[in-house]
Amino acid sequence: MSPTVDLVAALEHAVRAPSVHNTQPWRWRIRAGSVELHADWTRHLSWTDPDRRDLLLSCGAALHHLRVALAAQHLAVTVDRFPDPDHEGHLATVTIRPGPGDPAEAALFGAIHRRRTDRRRMSRRPVPPRMLRAIAEHARRQGTNLHPITNPDTRERLARALADAAREQRNAPGYSAELQLWTRRHAGARDGISAASVAAPPVGATGGSPLRLFPRAQLRQPPLPAGSGPADDAAELLIVTCAHDEPVDRLRAGEATSAALLAATNLGLATTPLSQAIEISSTRRTIRGRILPAPEYPQLILRIGWPASHAGELPVTDRRDLRSVLLPTAANSGPTETWRP
Repeated sequence: MSPTVDLVAALEHAVRAPSVHNTQPWRWRIRAGSVELHADWTRHLSWTDPDRRDLLLSCGAALHHLRVALAAQHLAVTVDRFPDPDHEGHLATVTIRPGPGDPAEAALFGAIHRRRTDRRRMSRRPVPPRMLRAIAEHARRQGTNLHPITNPDTRERLARALADAAREQRNAPGYSAELQLWTRRHAGARDGISAASVAAPPVGATGGSPLRLFPRAQLRQPPLPAGSGPADDAAELLIVTCAHDEPVDRLRAGEATSAALLAATNLGLATTPLSQAIEISSTRRTIRGRILPAPEYPQLILRIGWPASHAGELPVTDRRDLRSVLLPTAANSGPTETWRP
């Protein structure tokens, strides 16, 4: 007997993907045996993300989450990215095909509901190189590269690029208002960034924080042990890159981001996607020309480290109800919740 494929259940997992400012800029259409991913341009952050890079990365992460959820149902899929040249918002169609699911993708499924964006101080315990290599391999499987920035001088240049991007955005007209909009959502909004998920910079750190500065912060930093010295941590910074910088590359970079974050979560590591330095054209050029070891295009920075000792559990970030992100099916097809291949 053919198994029942629950596409709605798979989408419930897909929408747990991270997105810039938790905007969740995606729409989905379920058809018999396939799911379409569409961009929701009404959720584009025009001041933060002028070239729509963050939006495509966010949608790519959701696309990969969907692939993982389907692989966990022991289903193989084909993915057609940008299938309709006349509709740039139709980002991908995922079609169920005969055969078993990808076991490497299925192994990431358990991390979907455990992954959190951790904006707190992390541990001073270094991440072993073998773990960084394993995470990078998951990114490579998505057609991208993931470069750890471990050289102290190179890391200092990256820190300066992050600080430059933060300063330029603070002075950009419209940026602060947009940030306020997505951090002060109305009650019951189920999107945006809650102050309960943001921590103030740790007291006693000697270096600048790579994190974006949000207007409200209610999350407690993990306590420092008495006499432990500065509050700096050993979190690694890794850059997701592509050989080209077309929309399909940005979508794939989002898929790679999802794969890397889920793989890190499976290893017990804490993660933070950092998009700010890539949103500014000048710092993006600096990263490409003076920081990356190869002439590739930076798409996103990932901060990965061990959770700090005594770090409390992070709150679950809300997601919109699936019904609010589903597009109607064709008039003659009717609603489709399950499908039998």
